[in-house]
Amino acid sequence: MNVQSPVRALTDEQIAFYRENGYLMVENAVTPAELDAMRKVTYDLIDRSRAVTVSDDVFDLDEGHSAENPRLTRIKLPHKQHPIYWDTLVGSRITEVLKALLGPNVALSTAKLNTKAPGGGAAVEWHQDWAFYPHTNDDLLAVGLMLEDVDEANGPLQVIPGSHRGPVLPHTNADGVFCGAVDPDHPDFHHDKAVTLTGKAGSMTVHHVRMLHGSAPNVSDRARLILFYECLAADAWPLVGGASYYQRLPQRELWEDLHKRMICGRPTTEPRLVANPVRVPLPPAPDAGSIFKTQKTGGARSVFGSKGGSSGGMMG
Repeated sequence: MNVQSPVRALTDEQIAFYRENGYLMVENAVTPAELDAMRKVTYDLIDRSRAVTVSDDVFDLDEGHSAENPRLTRIKLPHKQHPIYWDTLVGSRITEVLKALLGPNVALSTAKLNTKAPGGGAAVEWHQDWAFYPHTNDDLLAVGLMLEDVDEANGPLQVIPGSHRGPVLPHTNADGVFCGAVDPDHPDFHHDKAVTLTGKAGSMTVHHVRMLHGSAPNVSDRARLILFYECLAADAWPLVGGASYYQRLPQRELWEDLHKRMICGRPTTEPRLVANPVRVPLPPAPDAGSIFKTQKTGGARSVFGSKGGSSGGMMG
């Protein structure tokens, strides 16, 4: 479902579509000037990764990365690498969409810039974000802002409509270890119902935290750059998984950090409790540094086969 420009908020029909299906496509979510500025910063960051030989606090490297041919799976926490990513989030139409779906008090949980390299950039196996970080309520969503055109060939996001209203599927391997991906043979995983979300640069997807989603390898000759903002209603507090982030901060720093992450409105010390299905993401994979590492070291079974850095049917 497309939202035509100009967009300052969403209609009742569009909100109802999101509630029912768990996703939305919004065209022209940012201005051409905002898009050009973010693209320039992004390519500057990718160019900076030429000097990096192992994944670090900024870059997750894809297989085959080199100074001559920089290949990344992700730029971590982009809003901390350059202010333009935060400034665009709070100063563009994105904020109005968030208010329409989450209410007046919205915070950023985290951000990531997934940078699938041309010619086999890594897949992300099917999963539900909720399996990684359940909260006191499920008013959480992810915004995926397309910095370049996304089509069928360069690893677009795929979703299963309505899956956000269903169960939380197991995200464990055969040994019971959290691998961050669902079993392709699980009876409640209906891959045949998947919808592919493609669009022009400047468009954005929105998907609910309990939505089943994944993305195939990038088999095109173009980069697939999608900036993901994971956002939540301010009264949604983490239970586990994401809670470890809060537990690392002293209380005073935690309160200051909450204010810094507010996209709009104010934080609250009164979590809203809603009975939702929850699975705890434990025991952890051997390397849980990113979803790519969790899925690979946890032995996730692949829906997409051996492309994009996979090995022996595992996600790479």
